[in-house]
Amino acid sequence: MTQVLLTAFEPYDRWPDNASWLALTELTHWYDGAAELTTRRYPVDLPKMSERLQQDLRGNYDLAIHCGQAPGASQVRVEAVGLNLRTDGTELVPGGPTAHRCRLPLERIVDQMRSAGIPAKVSAHAGTYLCNAALFLSQHYSYSFGMKTQSVFVHLPLTPAQVAKDTNDAASMSTPMASAALAVIIRELALLCRASATT
Repeated sequence: MTQVLLTAFEPYDRWPDNASWLALTELTHWYDGAAELTTRRYPVDLPKMSERLQQDLRGNYDLAIHCGQAPGASQVRVEAVGLNLRTDGTELVPGGPTAHRCRLPLERIVDQMRSAGIPAKVSAHAGTYLCNAALFLSQHYSYSFGMKTQSVFVHLPLTPAQVAKDTNDAASMSTPMASAALAVIIRELALLCRASATT
């Protein structure tokens, strides 16, 4: 069975909820697919998140699927690149590579989400905030520790309830649809892992 580390973030700033954690929680209520999920909620704090991520990755999962919310986004965004970059312009890993590119079939994943009626796209990179750090560090730790884990980051739109409580006009996506998007991603990547294991 494909082993999946599935992570999301806790609330931060003006948001009393985090769309990524809401989607992850919703998914665990009904998911009965062919992957074994280990879920984690990370703090919105770089040193703490980095420490917990490094500990979790020692489980040597097949996949690490990290999720975060993206205020203003109208689609699920699957991030192609994690940058070795903090918001202040310094490196996350001094002397490390400039970036790590996700080696998973992102276009295929996006096509499957769209076929299921879920708006989605491949995004160039995850920015320079904590979501980017989660992707880059997950890729970097897996490589540095010689692990099989392949990592991907998924940005999810705000929920309608979040938008309704906010003063800014923004796109949204229901939590059931966001959790369905995660299920599609897990299904497609689990299929890939099983195919690789038989070749």
